[in-house]
Amino acid sequence: MPINVQDNLPAKNVLESENIFVMTESRATGQDIRPLEILILNLMPKKKETEVQLLRLLSNTPLQLNIKFLQMKSHVSKNTEATHLRTFYNVFDEIKHLKFDGMIITGAPVELMEFEEVNYWEELTEVMEWSVRNVTSTFHICWGAQAGLYYHYGIKKRKLDKKMFGVYEHTKVYKHENLLRGFDDSFYAPHSRYTEVSRRDIEKTPGLNILSMSEKAGVYIVSGQGGKQFFVMGHSEYETETLKEEYLRDREKGLDTAVPENYFLNDDPEGEISVRWKAHSSLLYTNWLNYYVYQITPYDLYSGRR
Repeated sequence: MPINVQDNLPAKNVLESENIFVMTESRATGQDIRPLEILILNLMPKKKETEVQLLRLLSNTPLQLNIKFLQMKSHVSKNTEATHLRTFYNVFDEIKHLKFDGMIITGAPVELMEFEEVNYWEELTEVMEWSVRNVTSTFHICWGAQAGLYYHYGIKKRKLDKKMFGVYEHTKVYKHENLLRGFDDSFYAPHSRYTEVSRRDIEKTPGLNILSMSEKAGVYIVSGQGGKQFFVMGHSEYETETLKEEYLRDREKGLDTAVPENYFLNDDPEGEISVRWKAHSSLLYTNWLNYYVYQITPYDLYSGRR
């Protein structure tokens, strides 16, 4: 599918080198079709890497997407240069009058903090409240999923005894759920987190359904409001070497982080990486875009007419 981005976004060159069709704004304006409007709230520290990861996954359907990136005005990024953010990102005041077909809220490296201690929490809650009325379906990732469950449903996270770190096997709870259409009975996804949300808390909360579980990693995918919200606890968007880079970073900081499970062949950090999650990741985003954005959203976002 063509992804519409600003002509000079650095991620465009990376994707084009992989033969992924990226349509620039100047070309998209000449096409007489209604593209989907997708907003990405990027809370990850290395924003350029996350841009490429998500755009690569969003490229796997025949739908045309207009992509906007959103940053928190109340937070100063330490890992992405200000010129990149000024050029390619909006703040909430600039887009809150708009409506979107889909929205992605990424994870963030703040999970050991209480939600209210995060310096952009108040602004984030404003965005999440706005998403209920102005976005057809919102896809929350990792800490973003925990934050969404806490804000919308009052479900607290809890700290794990050790970091959940590796690639884990998952199964489907609802075998005929459209988000999981085409999935094998078991599939894999990466996790990298110090906290979790309990299955019991989710199951006793009206309006939520657990779609996928892992015996080792716990709850993986939760749906809310019949697909208007999805909460995905893992990082299906991760690239081949992302967990390796996190492992080496943690070790350099002196952290006692274990080798990521089920990731390196023979659990040897000097060896090759066993990639077993990318087919699932691609299908996850394709199904979300097709069944919960494209098939549901009105043709006219502002009048609600199909």
